[in-house]
Amino acid sequence: MTPCLTRRGLIGSALALGAIARVPALARASAPEVIDVALPSARVCRTWRYDPAGQRRGTIVFGHGAASAPWKYEALFARWTQAGYRVLAPLHVDSTDHPDRASFAGLAGWAARIEDMRGLTATIEDPQYVAAGHSYGALGALALGGAEPLLPEGATGPLRDPRAVLALAFSPPGAMAPLIDSKGYSALAVPALIQTGTADIPPGADGWTSHLLAFESAPARGDRFGLVLDGVDHYFGGAICRPELPGPRQLAQLDRAAVLSLLMLQGWAQGDAAARADMLAAVGTRPGETLMQR
Repeated sequence: MTPCLTRRGLIGSALALGAIARVPALARASAPEVIDVALPSARVCRTWRYDPAGQRRGTIVFGHGAASAPWKYEALFARWTQAGYRVLAPLHVDSTDHPDRASFAGLAGWAARIEDMRGLTATIEDPQYVAAGHSYGALGALALGGAEPLLPEGATGPLRDPRAVLALAFSPPGAMAPLIDSKGYSALAVPALIQTGTADIPPGADGWTSHLLAFESAPARGDRFGLVLDGVDHYFGGAICRPELPGPRQLAQLDRAAVLSLLMLQGWAQGDAAARADMLAAVGTRPGETLMQR
């Protein structure tokens, strides 16, 4: 499970660098609107909606990490809204900010996440959307894109939504019983960007490479990319998910991941051939990162 298992090329494309320069730097996302989505269980999925300032190009559904909350990812959302994307980010019951967290211990929280995803995506009027997430939320995003996690008792599958045309997965879990294994990830059906960092080491693990399991398990077809950022931890130093961490915040690295996610959005969700070429030109090893393609 190492980066050298995939094709590499040297970055040297002026076109790719030009595309990166055209995207504005990280800023704070605009103030969100909070909406409530009624669910079949009579719960409400409270969702933070971040709208672009100008014309909307598409919709991104984003799942936060375990115990986190939507507003703790606004540095990332700002990139997407500046580029014209609406972000819908539900507050899941495992969040320490959710008022009913104590009622959803263990796999009950996973079942609630599944219900949240199904209920929220059913409200999207667009013919397609992008599934994104961090950590636990990245598992949900990959599931919307076709990965087949193990389902809790009472939940029915599959979770695949044909309207989810791209997955952006920041630090998804590796094999983790009773949630997902390599076979489950091998069912991924959409283009994907899967990110991790060399300091992104799960508790009890020997290293960071388990976060690439989804990238390595999905069949190679040219539109799956794995991004490894040197020295980056699970939270980009507190820039996402856990703002209470002392830092230093790894904002430059988060910005780089956001830039590549925009190339994926432009190239594979919008069908922009130039953006696809830019992404392919970035495949390889450069100072601070390795971008791999399958």
